[in-house]
Amino acid sequence: MSYDDGPSMFQEQLAEKVRPFIDLVDDMRSIGIDKELPLPTIAVVGDQSSGKSSVLETLSGVALPRGTGIVTRCPLLLQLCKDRTVKWEAVISYGGKVNEFDEPSEVVRHVEQAQNALAGKGVGICEDLITLKITSSTVCDLSLIDLPGITRVAVKGQPDDIGAQINHLIRKFIKEKRTIILVVVPCNVDIATTEALKMAQEVDPEGTRTLAILTKPDLIDPGAEKNVLEIVHNKVIILNMGYVIVKCRGQKQIDENMSITRAIEEELEFFRNHEHFRSLLHEEKATTKCLATKLSNALVKHIKKYLPKMSTKIKEQLGEVKHLLSKLEGGPPLEPAEKRKYLIQVITDFNEQITQLSKGDIIVEENLFELMRKEFTEWMECLKYAKSHCRYNLNSPDHEVVQQVVDEYDQKHRGSELPGFTNYRVFQHVVQKLVAELKNPAMMTLQKIRDMVQKQFDHLSREGFKNYPYLHQVSKKKIETIQENQSTIVKERIMEQFQMEMQVYTQDEIFNKHIPKEGETAAGSDKDTRSKYPGLLKAYYEIVVQRLADQVPMLIRYFILKQSAKIVCSEMLDLLHRDDTDNILQEDSEIGQYRAKLLAQADRLILANDKISSL
Repeated sequence: MSYDDGPSMFQEQLAEKVRPFIDLVDDMRSIGIDKELPLPTIAVVGDQSSGKSSVLETLSGVALPRGTGIVTRCPLLLQLCKDRTVKWEAVISYGGKVNEFDEPSEVVRHVEQAQNALAGKGVGICEDLITLKITSSTVCDLSLIDLPGITRVAVKGQPDDIGAQINHLIRKFIKEKRTIILVVVPCNVDIATTEALKMAQEVDPEGTRTLAILTKPDLIDPGAEKNVLEIVHNKVIILNMGYVIVKCRGQKQIDENMSITRAIEEELEFFRNHEHFRSLLHEEKATTKCLATKLSNALVKHIKKYLPKMSTKIKEQLGEVKHLLSKLEGGPPLEPAEKRKYLIQVITDFNEQITQLSKGDIIVEENLFELMRKEFTEWMECLKYAKSHCRYNLNSPDHEVVQQVVDEYDQKHRGSELPGFTNYRVFQHVVQKLVAELKNPAMMTLQKIRDMVQKQFDHLSREGFKNYPYLHQVSKKKIETIQENQSTIVKERIMEQFQMEMQVYTQDEIFNKHIPKEGETAAGSDKDTRSKYPGLLKAYYEIVVQRLADQVPMLIRYFILKQSAKIVCSEMLDLLHRDDTDNILQEDSEIGQYRAKLLAQADRLILANDKISSL
């Protein structure tokens, strides 16, 4: 089977008349618009042995499998892509497999191999698509779909419903309103009974996207020429796009390796010398050249019709791409001095965020100060609970409780003195016990606040340095280390506070304000002066609660939030003294690739939009 190094007649027509529009279509496909807005394709349908393969060959310049019976057993999408830098390259993909080759003579073998893989060897069919993409300097961007030939009777090895299967498959592809249907009909059959034309009429009743091609005019019985002329003149079955009669290479010419160019020359001679059909040349209803012109014009008209929708879709996608790009930084400059300025700005922006967070000027995910306030309220509730539920039950006036305090001292601490004598040590001992029980809750409050502050610091690091993994890792490590050091300091300060509380001290004036009046002391006070201890304990414990309720949160907020933020900012600024700016600003490879992809997509969208505007 021969292959021409030069472009086919149809390709030349496209290059001359339709190139700007086909370029636009190619741009649309490259940016994926055809996934949501299907672009024009040409579907070739016809009965078996109607000359479909010859028509496809003429349109594409690509030699495809030919023969008698069912040859096309899977839908074949033939994508032609023009590239002036490429002589000829092909990629065939099907069923998850991809094969590349650079010999035009290998097309038939690869297509047959793909059909055997999908439909099995024999005469069965399969709806799975085979995509053959050919890139060459001698083609024009175009998509053609070759579909199985229509059959009515199953042959040996085919299912009984093979005809229904093929009809369903063809309708699946030709129902799309942006598909141009080429119905191939031999001149020597009754066109009124042609199944291919009947199916085209069902999906395109007005015939606005159906072009009929009459093949094999050399096989017409003598005397039937008048009937063919009536068909070509649109007097039998009316189609808006009309009819074209062509004479392609026959099997004998293919076997003799006749080139497509030579076949076109013989075709022209055939019509010039034909007694009945020579008039069709002047009417532009005969020859492959006429078919190329009609199809070129049809493609232009088809594309023009959908330009407004394409334009709208392009603008929508361009807006989406720009929005995504706005979320990505432009990346560091290449020039060293500018790159250093950029690093200063990146770190300064991060430090500003940390500082604002520490002051409550910004909210990250959740309001940090509101979260801390809840935890400090819990701390306050813990103090209140301890006051009302301690093992001495300071709020109960019951005499038995009073006696509990006294008895404990008598059992564990009384020396040589007689019962009932006052001793300050019992008061001091009980206060120290009560205060000691508050250490663990204070430490738990510290840990909770540290966790929430570190979480929000980490969030700012992740967002601020999302494009720069080194900066993110360094800042995250610094935040963790600083939080750990500050937690150690706070623990020491809180422990110091509790140690100071063990002294049992307050100003007399403050203590006297909290001491219950004489009538509020417990019963039995005349017998034992220590019966006043519960009231005194309650008074002093109230003072302890007030001190710890503020002191612990203040220590935590100061060291865990304010000082930590200050230290983080200082240590991040230390990075500016290093010389490895390139390493510090090394971008995440995925981010860089993603930005480059978006920028390239934006460029293609802008170019496509400009082309639509010019058209």
